[in-house]
Amino acid sequence: QVQLVESGGGLVQAGGSLTLSCAASTRTFRNYAMGWYRQTPGKERHVVATMLYIGMGSSESSNYAEPVMGRFTISRDNARNTLYLQMNNLKPEDTAVYYCWASEGGISYWGQGTQVTVSS
Repeated sequence: QVQLVESGGGLVQAGGSLTLSCAASTRTFRNYAMGWYRQTPGKERHVVATMLYIGMGSSESSNYAEPVMGRFTISRDNARNTLYLQMNNLKPEDTAVYYCWASEGGISYWGQGTQVTVSS
């Protein structure tokens, strides 16, 4: 069982930046595929960015949803068991609850979510 705890959400003006963090309670953090999803009221949860574990000695593969390409950057610090999402040039349509996701061995885990609100 992996516990994921997000932090870093808040209220920001359009054009501003926020960095989300996700702390994972696992000693095998580097083995997990990780990512960020977001959800608005009444709508499905959608992927924002993912970082997949490829294997020892290989670069990790990052993928982004089209709406955030060029503005968001996903990264991970395996030594700190932490996943990040740097969000720049935020837009009102980025307003959502952001969830941290982790997966290993076909099992997915979710954080409790952190609210990001972008004012126009």
